[in-house]
Amino acid sequence: MTMLSTTRLPLLRHGGADDLFALHDGRPVTVRTYLAAVRDLARRLPDGAYLLNLCGDRLGFAIALGAALLRRQISLHPPNDTPETLRQLEESYPGVICLTDAGATYPGMTCVEALPPGGLDRLAGSPFDGDLAFPADQVATIAFTSGSTGRPMPQVKSWGTLVRSVHGAGTALEIAKLGAAGLVGTVPHQHMYGLESVILLALQHGLVLHGSRPLFPADIAACLADLPGRRILVTTPVHLQALLADGTDLPPLDFILCATAPLAPQLAIDAEAKLGAPLHEIYGCSETGQLAVRRTSATAEWLCIDGIRLRQDEQGTWASGDFLDGETLLADVIELKSDTRFILHGRSADQVNIAGKRSSLAFLNHHLNSVDGVTDGVFFMPREGDSGTTRLAALVVAPGLTAETLLARLRERIDPIFLPRPLRFVDALPRNPTGKLPREALLRMLDDSRPD
Repeated sequence: MTMLSTTRLPLLRHGGADDLFALHDGRPVTVRTYLAAVRDLARRLPDGAYLLNLCGDRLGFAIALGAALLRRQISLHPPNDTPETLRQLEESYPGVICLTDAGATYPGMTCVEALPPGGLDRLAGSPFDGDLAFPADQVATIAFTSGSTGRPMPQVKSWGTLVRSVHGAGTALEIAKLGAAGLVGTVPHQHMYGLESVILLALQHGLVLHGSRPLFPADIAACLADLPGRRILVTTPVHLQALLADGTDLPPLDFILCATAPLAPQLAIDAEAKLGAPLHEIYGCSETGQLAVRRTSATAEWLCIDGIRLRQDEQGTWASGDFLDGETLLADVIELKSDTRFILHGRSADQVNIAGKRSSLAFLNHHLNSVDGVTDGVFFMPREGDSGTTRLAALVVAPGLTAETLLARLRERIDPIFLPRPLRFVDALPRNPTGKLPREALLRMLDDSRPD
């Protein structure tokens, strides 16, 4: 612990003051300007233990992260900014200060804009001080689980944990071979995947951060076209599927990174063929951060990043490593090949047992979404009824199908005991910005869609 407490790790690892750090509103931002903006915000921040980083702007978020570290204030990264989430955060972290985009306000909260007043241009000629480094054991952020299995839970992350995780993943993915590549991400940076694989990957591997978060295929293409050199796309299976279905031509890509949900091998193969770049997946969770990588088109096996080890006992699979705080029990069904290689069989909570027969929600969802005419769909366990009978429910987006036709096609693919009762057709599933489906949102939609 003594060595950890005396180790300092840098905020960023770009080459020099005038290296390109980001593109913001179509204009270049150098390392010099970014660091000046970090110091400017640190001077403007009021005293307080916690900062609620609600910046949607990528550059503003990165500036806020650096300023919080400089002030030794802890950044809170919530899963959303709904009034209920903000109320819970204010209760748990009294006096929290809210960092926002220009013009954004949250009633009843002290708000500070992350980007400098008067714009970034006034900082362009600032003296260069690239020696920003922070103790490895300094608490940097509190992230929150996505809420896909219940109420979001806080996860405390030290600066050393974040940096070493991102370095391990970057080494496993051979990011150094891409040089000062530009990075476009479709995922929110408050989420652990976006924080690590967009913001911190850029900071810690000398990449050029695109300040926008595009969602639609044409916007993704436009952001990639802004980048002058090699290009990295960080995305999710849902966004990737929409991108391929749209058929929009993209500028040449050099690397695709995907996470947040298992990626079907055929989708990975199609993506590599159509986009002309290797696609890799990251495996991890809010509790641990990034743990393993794989190239999905080539292998079903995951390889742990350097320093991570896995073991199993009767409780499940445990992860440990030099940057993790002890051991963490993983919420997935894992088949170990060694202490660093494994096959993922889905989340433990996905396993279902009905009338003595076992399956997984991931397996059932795969077959549901493989039916012609289904554009999106999900199986889930509804609230237990008065009878206590266990039956699966499903919400489906399939405008051209009837319930009878869909159930008949499912019966050809899965055991009839797992057919959904009830089955509801909806216009769209309640996916959050990372493409996940929070359980409470599914239950609300099921209640709302019930026939009178």
